[in-house]
Amino acid sequence: MTGPSYSMIGEIKRILDLITSLVQLPLSQEQIRNNVTFTSPRELLYFPIPFKETEVASALKAIEGSLASALAALENDGPESTAPVIVSLERTTAFLFQAYLASVGGFGKLDEGVKAFLPDTDLLQAQSDPYRRMSANLYETKRAGEYYHIHGSLEASTTLRMIGLEPFRPDLHDHDAIVETIESKVRQLTVEELEELNAKNRQAGIPALQYDTFCATPHGKANIDLPPWTVDNLEETTPPTPLPRTRPCRVLSGVRVLELCRIIAGPVMGRILAEYGADVLKITGPNLSDVPFFQVDGNMGKHAAEIDLKSDKGRKVFEALLEDADVVLDGYRPGTFERLGYGPKALAELAKKRGKGIVYVNENCFGYEGPWAHRPGWQQIADCVSGVAWEQGKFMNLNEPVVPPFPISDYGTGCMGAIAALTGLHHRATKGGSWHGKVSLLQYDLLLFKVGMYPEEVRDHLRREAGEEFLALRHSHSVDQISGTALRRLQSLHPHLFDVDEVGDSWYSGAYDADVVVVRPVVEVVGLGVGFERASRPNATDAPSWNFLGDDDYWKEF
Repeated sequence: MTGPSYSMIGEIKRILDLITSLVQLPLSQEQIRNNVTFTSPRELLYFPIPFKETEVASALKAIEGSLASALAALENDGPESTAPVIVSLERTTAFLFQAYLASVGGFGKLDEGVKAFLPDTDLLQAQSDPYRRMSANLYETKRAGEYYHIHGSLEASTTLRMIGLEPFRPDLHDHDAIVETIESKVRQLTVEELEELNAKNRQAGIPALQYDTFCATPHGKANIDLPPWTVDNLEETTPPTPLPRTRPCRVLSGVRVLELCRIIAGPVMGRILAEYGADVLKITGPNLSDVPFFQVDGNMGKHAAEIDLKSDKGRKVFEALLEDADVVLDGYRPGTFERLGYGPKALAELAKKRGKGIVYVNENCFGYEGPWAHRPGWQQIADCVSGVAWEQGKFMNLNEPVVPPFPISDYGTGCMGAIAALTGLHHRATKGGSWHGKVSLLQYDLLLFKVGMYPEEVRDHLRREAGEEFLALRHSHSVDQISGTALRRLQSLHPHLFDVDEVGDSWYSGAYDADVVVVRPVVEVVGLGVGFERASRPNATDAPSWNFLGDDDYWKEF
């Protein structure tokens, strides 16, 4: 719905000005605004959500593309040669739920048949077992009207045990029975008691707070006025390092990116850098669980290898890779890589030793200031603590929180992380030194509040489009039920969003031995190649090496 009372493109431009006023960029607000064109044959709103998700993401994509264009201009004739940037609103919308648009062998995320194509990286059955999967869900607590999102992450047993349940219940398959089993235990505990259990067991749970309540907490006060992301100097002794540009039309060609991330936001950072030509090597560990299907979309354009960083042999291999890395992406629990000896300070010392700066980008849940900065978390956790879930519930005319459909905050955060990496590379090329980017799911959600929600007439329109089945959902429905219901409605109302020719890209993946369909890149930069150079593959497919050419049969020349 757009018209006299609401212009989608007009709002995107306002949001772009707002974001560029909140963060420090190597480009001026005017340079970005005047160099970007937003395109949409329809200018429609799609998501049954009160927040301006497509508008915010389109503005972020404009900044991302502008930085890529500016990096290319450094190698050409200077800032005056910055190429125009085009952002498609339809593809931006598709980007924000691209895991649900991806397929392998013709099967999508919610199709049972997809399992035949996926190596089982759900090592602890936290995803495949319906009872264990619901250890990550929103439930009402002992006090009526207060809710807590427990989160068993990729392990499940610890969270289930801490509330007094068995880690496995093979007799439980029905969703309502599973919810009754788990919620009956959560309802015996107050929010305070759950917080105490959560801290003791180092789990990723959080109370569902309203926005004003969150802002009044010590953590809210520490974060509310911070910028959406930051890029700070780590060391300033290394000289400026031009981009390698091993292929003229690919701005990041020759840039080597080590991705140390799992599950959506972190891998999206690397996926975006691969779109601009970077050699992205995703590293996982042999004993780490992962969601199998998210690799179909998240590993596009990358190589994916496995290293045991707790072994001497693994550390030797990893340190050899670090010697030649330009960018390191860290999406694990706060402090994980510092404890292994590979945090930003250690890498800054490595940069000084080798004489070439490095760009380190952290992605986490709670941000980097305040008493909860150390806590682990996922998108649902950020959505619950920030007030997003309560606003979703109010949008659905409920007096309870509901986790929004699709991992949208994950994708927005991943885009901010890619922007931080591009900013760091620009600084390294023009100023020298090493740079530390910081992004978080929480700050993305707070940006949604800073931008403001849709006016009431737009929300009324989106509610009508959402349909009765979606509005009948409640706090305890799983994220897949909520997303699946929204997905079916979008398919019926807006089939063009699911048209491969319009928003998608089809590849043959030798690693999956099947065709893979993914959402194509959102941004176009005139004169630059933006797109993937190799098909997706599961984790641990490749050797841990920077030799990307000639070592597999999935290569596709851009």
